[in-house]
This record gives sequence, structure tokens and C-alpha cells, in this order.
Amino acid sequence: MKKTFSSLCVVIALMLLVPGFTSRAQVYADSSTDLDKYMVPARTPNAIPDAQGFLGRWLLLEPISKPNRSNTVFVDSYIRETFAVQYFPGQLGDVLPKDGSSVKVTVEYQPPVNLQAGRPMMPMAGAPQYEKKQVQLKWHAFDSKRFNVKLFRFATNLTEDRYGVIFWAATVVNCEQDIPNVRLAVGSNSASMWWVNGEEAVILSGDRRMVMDDCTSKRLTLKKGRNVIWGAVINGPGMSDFCARFIDEDGNPVKNITLTTK
Repeated sequence: MKKTFSSLCVVIALMLLVPGFTSRAQVYADSSTDLDKYMVPARTPNAIPDAQGFLGRWLLLEPISKPNRSNTVFVDSYIRETFAVQYFPGQLGDVLPKDGSSVKVTVEYQPPVNLQAGRPMMPMAGAPQYEKKQVQLKWHAFDSKRFNVKLFRFATNLTEDRYGVIFWAATVVNCEQDIPNVRLAVGSNSASMWWVNGEEAVILSGDRRMVMDDCTSKRLTLKKGRNVIWGAVINGPGMSDFCARFIDEDGNPVKNITLTTK
């Protein structure tokens, strides 16, 4: 047993000497990845879905601190109660915030994570309640370079909060005519909830990894003109991202739409 353990230690030590090798802890704690590898500021008046129909233009609010030791608490009742809190004016409204605008949000303050420590250390059970603080958070309009929106990279490049957080996202889907019998198909890491034109469309509960079209809404109609899509993603000690698109009765992506944040 001792010999096996010693051999394993030697192998790990040699791997660490290999140029370009990075340990799992180092990868998990890395915050040096450039944001523009994943998303870029929205500069054009509108955008279109990608080849698979995924919505890439989103207005993202810097993460709201909401400490959770585990993602197993994300049952439907917890999600509904948490997202029912009014964090900012106009939440779930028809008029979206402006890119670059700021809002004051009351959060459960948590100290910044030590990124040299590997996986985040969340508070132990029975720890004192977090102090409530009011912080200034900013809205950012981005175009994703991938089919999914990398919320974790968004957070690591713009704020100190990245674990135990809530992300709010919004976009506007513009249609030249009514498009009936479509479904909103979403995947998220971890739990999330989504609304179309002010109505709840789909909820993804539990501790989950993002999977394309993981959950879909009931049939709905995208109306002619503006359709406002809101989403909220909550996560504890882990990565965060989401993907969303509309699909028709046959599961084909809806593409004859444009995207704006106004």
C-alpha cells in the first residue's frame, strides 16, 4: 500500500513538471481566462440566433450574493421563494434595464473566495447568518460566442462573487408575425427559472449540470413584435452557465427572429 501511494506521488510530481500541465485545483481556481473568449459586449442594434437557434444576446446583471453550502436545496419551493424576492426595480418587467445602468441590491454578504485554495470553501452548517448589505451591481449587454452563456466567466472577470450567487438575465425576441406552438428549451447549471412575457415558462430544479434542451416549456406563442424573456440562475459551490432557444413542434430551432436588449 505504501509503495503504491509513493508511486502515485511520484507520478503526480512528474506531471506537475510537464510544461502546460495544470492541476484540477488550479483549473478550478483559475480566473485569468479572458472574457472575450466566451462573450463580447453587444455593439450592433440587434442579433440573430446561432445556427442551432440558441439565443446569444443577453442583458446580464452582476451576480447577487446568495450563499448556499450545497445545490441539493434547490427544490421547486426554494427556487420559487428565492426568485419571488424583489431584488431590483422592474424585475420581470416589460421594460429592460439599460446596458451599463446600476441598481442597488440587498445581498447576504460573503467574503471573496480565495482562488488559490482550489474548490470554494462554503460555510459549515450552523454557521452564523450572513450580514445583509446593500451593494451596487451593474447590467451588461453581451453576445455569447458559444451556444451557452458562461456565467461563471462573466462573474470572474467583473466581480468578486462567483460561488453562492444568483444571476439574472433578460433578452427581447422580436418577431415579424405570431409564431404559435413553440417551446422554450433551456439548460442550466445549476437551478433556474424562466419567464416569457411575464408568465412562468419553465423551471429547472435540483443540482444539475447544463444539458442542451434539458427542460422545455409548454406550447406558447411568440407574438408579433417584442417578446421579453427573463431568466434567473442560482448556484452554490460550482460553475454556472445556461443555454436557451425556442423549438417548434418537430423540435427544430426557431430562427426567424431577432434579439435585442431594448
